[in-house]
Amino acid sequence: MCVSDRTKALKWFEAFFGRPADEIIGEEYLWQLGENAWVVVDDRDVRAERVGGAMITLGVNGLDDILARLAAHGIDHEPVETYSNGVRHVVVLDPDGNSLSLAEAPTRCRSSSSET
Repeated sequence: MCVSDRTKALKWFEAFFGRPADEIIGEEYLWQLGENAWVVVDDRDVRAERVGGAMITLGVNGLDDILARLAAHGIDHEPVETYSNGVRHVVVLDPDGNSLSLAEAPTRCRSSSSET
């Protein structure tokens, strides 16, 4: 995630993920979401033209609980949609406009989803 203000972004991403970064490598802050899945926050000038252009979708369990936690931190989201297959989907924008969508499969379809 290319961001314009590291301090502001770190506060937001810590609230979004419910924890501080799992690793810091140089000027990059990393949250591990799975065995081989990471979200990296970077505000270096070399990334400036890409700020706000990211779009990812994360599979989650407990979408309502996650949205309540985000609301407690003042993080808004777009309306939750329910697709014809029962998947509930919502878009959350970080302060720079990067899109982090959350998708929760219906109970009968869940097998190995991970929670954010």
